[in-house]
Amino acid sequence: MARIAPLTPLRYDLARLPGGLASVLAPPYDVISPAERAVLAAREAHNVVHLILPEGEGDAKYANAAHLLGRWREDGVLVRDDVAAFYRLDQTFLPPGAPPGARPVRRRGFLALVELVAFSARVVLPHEKTLSGPKEDRLKLFRATRTNLSPGFMLYRDPRRELDAALATGEVIAEATTSDGVACSLAKVGAPDAVRAIVEGVARSTLLIADGHHRYETALGYAGEVSSAHPDASPQAEHRFFMTFLANGDDPDLVVFPTHRHVHSLPAFSYDDMLARAAATFRVEPLASRASAAAMLERLAQVRGGGGGSASAKAPAVVAAVADGRAALLTLRSDVDLAAHPTLGARPPVLRTTDVAVLHAGLLEHVLGISPAAQAAKTNLYYPQDATAALAELRAPAPAGRGDVLFLMNATPVADVRAVAEAGEVMPQKSTFFYPKVPTGLTIHTLDPLREVRVSPARQQ
Repeated sequence: MARIAPLTPLRYDLARLPGGLASVLAPPYDVISPAERAVLAAREAHNVVHLILPEGEGDAKYANAAHLLGRWREDGVLVRDDVAAFYRLDQTFLPPGAPPGARPVRRRGFLALVELVAFSARVVLPHEKTLSGPKEDRLKLFRATRTNLSPGFMLYRDPRRELDAALATGEVIAEATTSDGVACSLAKVGAPDAVRAIVEGVARSTLLIADGHHRYETALGYAGEVSSAHPDASPQAEHRFFMTFLANGDDPDLVVFPTHRHVHSLPAFSYDDMLARAAATFRVEPLASRASAAAMLERLAQVRGGGGGSASAKAPAVVAAVADGRAALLTLRSDVDLAAHPTLGARPPVLRTTDVAVLHAGLLEHVLGISPAAQAAKTNLYYPQDATAALAELRAPAPAGRGDVLFLMNATPVADVRAVAEAGEVMPQKSTFFYPKVPTGLTIHTLDPLREVRVSPARQQ
């Protein structure tokens, strides 16, 4: 069962911040561009971006982050909150591309500590592959700062919304609006009955990693290192727990967007040849010349049946667009023996029903010759999230235009992600894009092996 605990985190002393909480928040480190980092760093000298993406050459940057963190604690900019609590986070927003007059969406979750367990325990479930580079970078930051600066993002199961009442308790302690217009409200939920109800409710569920696979694996590795150096450390020692944002995976307001695939730099590419080879596995439906991204995505949604719920009953489909304005809907044919397919046959049945796995195995690998290793290394792939911008870039006149073919996708439903994870399988990287991102800087979890996590009331019985 999943074991969680309340936090006693480091938090910003808002009285010392003229710009309030918004001035020190940042997106997750792996989505911050160099230009955005410069903006965040200039906004406030204590913005958390100085810690999660520190300045400096080589490994010196990690030492710089540790030095800054220590100085901020000495100066009282970051202070310990010694009252153990969960931190409810409400994020209210308009989904990108929402029509005028659309109803704002509120996603509710909470920051907590999750006991670190190996994936083999089948308690914390990954759904995407990870790369070694980001894990090495984050591990060096863990070692230098001895803190968990950025929360992960996990989903628990609560179809009857039994935790809603406990999560509704507590007092709002801070509010902020992030640069992308998401209104954040942070509340402290610490009443013993509420904490107990949350701990016991989550314990009935497995936890699906929605975002932060690299961070979780890094925390596991770091915990192993510290445990070896401190064999007598308590089972409740801080380094054995990972700071995570937990949300109800059964919440209908959970917003998931697709991440598209922009293929580039192939040795040779012919759209006609691609479609001819794809026709053995996919039904090819030409779309209107120079159709908009919105029109293509609307056609994709129609294939799924309007979205929502599991897409497994529908045939996997993607749109392939090229620079001259041509585009086609490619839908997996029902008469194909997938078990005998050269590349799809090597994938487990649960993956053969998902758009993203079918795209990677049936088109990128089988038709275009991009090997799984090249896919993982992003040798020939960009991963755009804005379909309109990606299509404009593809169609731009030379030399501005770039890329060979753009594949537009439906979002992967949460039910399908969980089905893959519970089957013990993983999807290609960047298979999901949960919106909005969870900001960094709300709470910071220290990783002191001599300091214990406050055991929740549910564990004191």
